Amino acid sequence: MSRTYQPKKKKRAKKHGFLMRAKTPGGRKAVSRRRRVGRKRLSV
Repeated sequence: MSRTYQPKKKKRAKKHGFLMRAKTPGGRKAVSRRRRVGRKRLSV
């Protein structure tokens, strides 16, 4: 039986990367929230 999480760098970036966040209003909101909180990593 295969495990659920098989990490792939490309897929991760494509789905949750900065450019994907920047595309949608909600994503931009998420990035700005993380900026305000002072996160080191804004997205994947």
